[in-house]
Amino acid sequence: MARSKASARDALIRLRAEREELMNRETALREAAAADLSKVLLECGAEVMEPARLRQLLRTSMALGVEAAIDRLSTA
Repeated sequence: MARSKASARDALIRLRAEREELMNRETALREAAAADLSKVLLECGAEVMEPARLRQLLRTSMALGVEAAIDRLSTA
């Protein structure tokens, strides 16, 4: 019986280590994605926009759906 408790404890320790590693990988990937997106913004000339307005534009576009937002902007 003591063996199964040790196994469960070891599994929990491994799981926590894996979770921490996944969090570290996610952080690194998010930073890489942010760098990629910042390059796109610079290519588009968006560096002149106020960050709050850019955030609002992106949130609104995501709420509408990207295709719907593009269609609305194209017809405006």
